[in-house]
Amino acid sequence: MSKDNFWSSQIVIPVVVIKNPEDAVPMARALMKAGIHKIEITLRTPVALDAIHRINNEVSDAIVGAGTILSAEDGERAIKAGASFLVSPGSTTQLLNFFKDSGVPFLPGCATVSEAMKLKELDIHVAKFFPAEESGGIGFLKAISSVLKSTSFCPTGGINKSNYMRYLEIPNVVCVGGSWIAPASLIEAGSWDEITRLASDV
Repeated sequence: MSKDNFWSSQIVIPVVVIKNPEDAVPMARALMKAGIHKIEITLRTPVALDAIHRINNEVSDAIVGAGTILSAEDGERAIKAGASFLVSPGSTTQLLNFFKDSGVPFLPGCATVSEAMKLKELDIHVAKFFPAEESGGIGFLKAISSVLKSTSFCPTGGINKSNYMRYLEIPNVVCVGGSWIAPASLIEAGSWDEITRLASDV
């Protein structure tokens, strides 16, 4: 599977915040039960790398990645922990160079036409559109679809159960990311059946 096709193989990627590493494996198994194999663990907590490591070691069919990658050092630590893909909220020259050399699928963040054009110059054709709702949302993506024909997006930020299908109807959207499938409140409560139910609805 090419790195670009990697992103179209699952239309919704859960964006997950783990506060207790003991929750990582049962959360991943709850998602897997609903057919969700690709999971993004954000590096927003001190235990995120531990969570990635546990899922990678204990949930064999899960494809666990790391989000909120802000530097090459973040990316190196995430890959060492077992991350199979990397996601960043934005793009810097250093980070893009690291991504291209990393050997794993990556989603660099982008919120403007100029940023998307810079990615295209670097032969990067799939980007995270973040924060989606605050950056123009569906209207923005529709407006640039005829201009940046070779660039596709994974919108995140403000994506939820009520609007994610409208994003997926746009030709230049290959997938979406969102936290509504496995929200922190349900993870902390250990509501694994409810997470499976939410994931089964996508």
